[in-house]
Amino acid sequence: MHRFRSTVGSVRVRLFGLLALAGLVLSGCAMSLDGDTPQTTLEPEGPAASKIDGLSDLTFILAGIVFVLVEVGVLFVVWKFRKRKDDTGDELPEQLHGNTKLEIGWTALPAVILAFMAVFTVSTILDLAEDPGEEATRIRVVGQQWWWSYDYDIDGDGVYADDDVIAPGIENPEEYETDIEVANEMVIPAGKPVYLEIEARDVIHSFWIPALNGKKDAVPGRTHYLSLEADEPGTYVGQCTEYCGLSHAYMRMVVHALPEAEYEAWVEEQLAPATEPQGAEEQAGAEVFAGRCASCHLVEGTNDEYDGATVVSGAAPNLTHFASRGTYAGSIFNLWQDADGNEAVDWDEIGGELNRNQLEAWLRNPPGEKPMAADDNRGMPNLGLSEADIDSLVAYLTSLD
Repeated sequence: MHRFRSTVGSVRVRLFGLLALAGLVLSGCAMSLDGDTPQTTLEPEGPAASKIDGLSDLTFILAGIVFVLVEVGVLFVVWKFRKRKDDTGDELPEQLHGNTKLEIGWTALPAVILAFMAVFTVSTILDLAEDPGEEATRIRVVGQQWWWSYDYDIDGDGVYADDDVIAPGIENPEEYETDIEVANEMVIPAGKPVYLEIEARDVIHSFWIPALNGKKDAVPGRTHYLSLEADEPGTYVGQCTEYCGLSHAYMRMVVHALPEAEYEAWVEEQLAPATEPQGAEEQAGAEVFAGRCASCHLVEGTNDEYDGATVVSGAAPNLTHFASRGTYAGSIFNLWQDADGNEAVDWDEIGGELNRNQLEAWLRNPPGEKPMAADDNRGMPNLGLSEADIDSLVAYLTSLD
């Protein structure tokens, strides 16, 4: 009876172990029930991501071949040297220790395989690190708790839109007036190279749009470079992949790749000043913004004396063209309704049906909607807005297209 219970217990432990292993494997697949996996590296949508995918395929093919050969060898040895009925146990199989040829062989073969993989790996790394040249759209990506900003060097002079914020006291501030600064969503021309200069203002973050390229850390005081290119127009999503504090999991990013003509039209719209408030409600919202929001947020043409936000990072999202974006608050909330239900606000859905309830909830109590340490000047605090203030502020913000 004791042996039976012991056997049953052993079976249960093994079964539990197998179930736990299966759970880990399935969770690692990160597949939704409908197969929609927007943050997968296995469906590349650009040249850089395709190179990574190709290297990954080669690695797994070679690893699979090695795995099969090793397992076949193990099974063959187990079968060939199994204990037979007439075995006395006194005789041992022939020992291979000291067989110089075999030992050299099974040392050299893995070295050759690794050297083979090293050639392709180093080649891929060098290709990914290559500067695409002057034809590339150059964008400075800056991470801060817990959102991303994108600054465009439109005129190619090496000066970005927010250089006055990153480097207070910059000379000739008129130089950056011909550039663009946006938050949360990056817009790029489809089919053309984009060169990113990735930085951080507070702690280490990591930029990752898996369909377009691999990860690249954003480190305070350093600049890291990354090339992107989208094969086709579309919306691509990603998120911060370096733990950066309370809302790390809610620090997401969106890239809209547009046809060339649409991209140029977007550039012209972003270079234009903020829309003037129309009507009493928008006017009231502009006054609420000036009194309660302007100490952190910039709307160009409204509070141009802006010199940085009163938070640890020293920056908050530029809201000059807030309504031209699909998301806000680190891209975790949709500003417009996701009409096709694909869990992303696509370019043609921007400006559609306003997701008003969520925007009002955000303005009413930001820390209640997204984990933040507002008391430590990390994130947006509760401003104690009245319902009338919220209504007028919604009207004003949604007019900034």
